[in-house]
This record gives sequence, C-alpha cells and structure tokens, in this order.
Amino acid sequence: MTTAQVNYVNIGLMIFSAIVAFIIPFELFLFSYAVLGPLHYLTEIGWLHKRNYFSPKKMDYLPLVAITLLIAIPAIATYIITHTAVVNGSGQIVLKSGQYDFIMFLSNENPATALIFIAFAVSLIFVLIKDNTRRLIAVIVAVIIGILIRMNAFTEVVFAMFLPTLIHVFLFTGAFILVGALKSKSTSGYLSILVFLGCAFSFFLIAPDGGGYAISEYAKNSYDVSFFTLNDQIFRSFLHIDSPSADMIYGSSTGILITRFIAYAYTYHYLNWFSKTSVIKWHDVPKPWLVMIFVLWVASVALYYTNYETGLMCLYFLSFLHVVLEFPLNFQSFKQIGEQIRSRLMRSARTAT
Repeated sequence: MTTAQVNYVNIGLMIFSAIVAFIIPFELFLFSYAVLGPLHYLTEIGWLHKRNYFSPKKMDYLPLVAITLLIAIPAIATYIITHTAVVNGSGQIVLKSGQYDFIMFLSNENPATALIFIAFAVSLIFVLIKDNTRRLIAVIVAVIIGILIRMNAFTEVVFAMFLPTLIHVFLFTGAFILVGALKSKSTSGYLSILVFLGCAFSFFLIAPDGGGYAISEYAKNSYDVSFFTLNDQIFRSFLHIDSPSADMIYGSSTGILITRFIAYAYTYHYLNWFSKTSVIKWHDVPKPWLVMIFVLWVASVALYYTNYETGLMCLYFLSFLHVVLEFPLNFQSFKQIGEQIRSRLMRSARTAT
C-alpha cells in the first residue's frame, strides 16, 4: 500500500476503535489488551531488535532489559506469594514474616518508580550521548535522581502509573503519527493526526447517557484484578476524588467516559501497529520465528481466557519490556518532530527575508 492508503486505513481504524469504545469500553479494553497486546509485544520486540532499538550502540538494550527484570520480578513475586499463601478461616491471607517484610519493603521503598524513571532517563542518555565516560556520569546522575524522587507522589503517578500505560499508548502513538505526517507532508497524514485527536476529544464532549451501558460481570471481575488501579488513579489525579468506589468507576458517567478513552487509546495503539505491516515490515523475519510468535501468542490468549490475572502476570515482563525497549524510539520521534519543525521555521525565515 502507498503511504496515503495506509493513512486512510488508519483513519478508519481510529473511527472504528472510537465507535466500539463508546459501546463497550471495559470489554474492548480487556479484549484488546489480552488478544492484540501479546501479538504486538512479540512482533515489536523482534522488529526493534533488527533496528538496534534505535539506539546508537549495539549493546544499549542490555541495561534496559536488566532494569525491566528488576521492575518485573518484584511484581511477579508478590503475585506468587499472595496466591500461594495460606488462607485462614476468615478468608484472610496469612503471610510468613519474610513474605510480609518483602511486600512491605516494596510498598514502603517504591523501587518501581525509581527504576522506570532510570530506564526512561537512560534511554535519553543513550540517544543523545555516545561517549562512554559522559554516558557513565549521566547514568549515575539519573540513578541518584531516581532514588531521590521515588517517594514523590507526582513522580510516582507519572512514571509508575501513566508512563507505561496511557503516555505509552496515546502520547507516543500520537508522536509517531505526527512524525509521519511531517515527513510525508501529505494531506492524509495531517488528516490522520486530526482524526486521532478528534476521536480522543469526542469522549469528553459526548457524555454517556447513564442508562445505555452496563459492564458485564466477567468484564468487571477481570478488570478488578487488572486495571482497576489505573482508573482509580485517574479519579484521584485529575478529579481529586480520593478512594473512588467501584460503582463510581464502573457505573458513573465519568467512569465510563474515562474507560472509553483508555479503550480507544489501547485498541488503536495496537491496530496502528498491525496496519503498518507493509511500511515497517515487522513480519519480515525467518519463518521459524513467525511460527514461534504464533504459538506464544495462542498460549498467551489462552492464559488470559483461563484467568485474566494469571495471563496479566505471565505476560508482565514481556509487556513491560516492549514499553521500555521502545523508549529510545520515543525520544527519536520527538527529536525528529523538533527537526522537522525547525527546518520549516528556517525555510519560512529565509523566504520572509
């Protein structure tokens, strides 16, 4: 397909994602994350590897993998501990002293915020600095800053909650679309970024009617053990509502509106990736690799179908890894946006003189 055709296909996918998000927001989000998500992770990581993760040096990705392991292992270990612990007659989980101390350490020290910040900062350092000595100094500074800000409420929300989720699927996706539009200078490219933003804003302009939608019981049970905290944090951060109730998140107009936006952002993020197969050629890998991807994808979907929380935790490292490994590409995208805008301003200045 031509670039214009790809853009128009994506415009259609944006509108499709928005329409379905209006109708069944929670169900769409859960479906997209469980079915489209794993296939996206598996194919994108291979594509990034072939392109050296858009970082100047060949081994730059190794520290990012190591940081992702440090992020994922505590979360997975906590899941295993809480799901294998003894339950007393009152239905309460009984933890051994060592297990309790481990979970309290994670709660009190909040290493995830520091680690995600460090991964983000290290990616920027790798993109901007090539000299090893300067890199090392900058990384040490980033680690110190990460440790210092880990307990700050604002940085915790930004880096631990929103960066791996909504910033990744909405802001960075929008940056990719804008880069393509600026480079191609095409009407379809500019139209695609307008439709992308227009669909997002439509959720805040068209309020739910209050009686036309009710979340299914299966979706509610699955959401309780997966993304409830994301919606909860949005209520806390943007609406200043402490401890929003489940009825507020699942049944209120505001709760449905928020999830419509989340479902749209995630669904289009995945569909955008698959729609550009002919452009970025993520499928151009050896056939055994494609077979392995297909087998792992089917197994992943089966895990989610069996138990959504189990699927989430089994895929936790992979899902986080693709977010972290994409950081250098994210910075490259913003760098290209700046270059495109600067070159146009310079041409305009020369023309004016």
